[in-house]
Amino acid sequence: MYNLIFKNNCVYIEGIEHFDLPHTLDCGQAFRWECDEKGRWRGVAYNKYLELEKLENGTIILYNTDKETFDCVWRDYFDLDRDYGEIIVGISGNEILKNAAEYGKGIRVLNQEPWETLCSFIISQNNNIKRIKGIINRLCECFGEEFNGFYTFPSAERIAGLSLEDLAPLRSGFRAKYILDAAKKVAGGEVDLFNLKSLSIDDARNELMKINGVGPKVADCALLFSHKHISAFPKDVWIKRAMQVLFDGELPAEALPYAGIVQQYIFFYARETKLSL
Repeated sequence: MYNLIFKNNCVYIEGIEHFDLPHTLDCGQAFRWECDEKGRWRGVAYNKYLELEKLENGTIILYNTDKETFDCVWRDYFDLDRDYGEIIVGISGNEILKNAAEYGKGIRVLNQEPWETLCSFIISQNNNIKRIKGIINRLCECFGEEFNGFYTFPSAERIAGLSLEDLAPLRSGFRAKYILDAAKKVAGGEVDLFNLKSLSIDDARNELMKINGVGPKVADCALLFSHKHISAFPKDVWIKRAMQVLFDGELPAEALPYAGIVQQYIFFYARETKLSL
């Protein structure tokens, strides 16, 4: 599928298909990645700082990392061993899905740290990307740990020991009480984030919805972006409208096993073609 070269504390990924950095890192599934004017992306995941860029020949370079960290963190984080080409072939019998996949074929679904993902999508409710990133940055700066100029995402245990007054500097509004409830239920073991991969999607969704403020959409975002439930299909008002326009509200049967990945293609397709919604 691709070739790896480890050299000078960098990882070179050669010959990889279906991996566009802006489409993957700036599509609303993660909130701690930023791109500089030269096209190099910087971010933090699993308490690891990474810089990466894609060259004109398609090679992707991961800077300041080694083989052990790549194998333990980044290979899975970027979903590098999933054959997205096979998925696209499988859904391309439907002309609309084929067109959507053509627009969004560079998107990969990230496998993120479960607590960070859950907390981030609680923050995302009724919010825009800029404000979401601002709240998350303040959360990390206030309560995370500083390492070489970047901040880790604070653990559920750290947040559970705080009060609403402590969270006031985040300027997160009504979401603060949901962040605290989530942290307390995760830290206390009432919600076991690390068992969700082994549950059916319905049981996993119900488990997350024990948390105040977590409805089906936030739960499905968490399941898709951090628990490998790729049949999860997060639905906000915007995607519901796109589904109605494109498919009369029902996802074609061939897309159901990969519904979450297809949802990303549909979202990108509708946005890029300025689909009338």
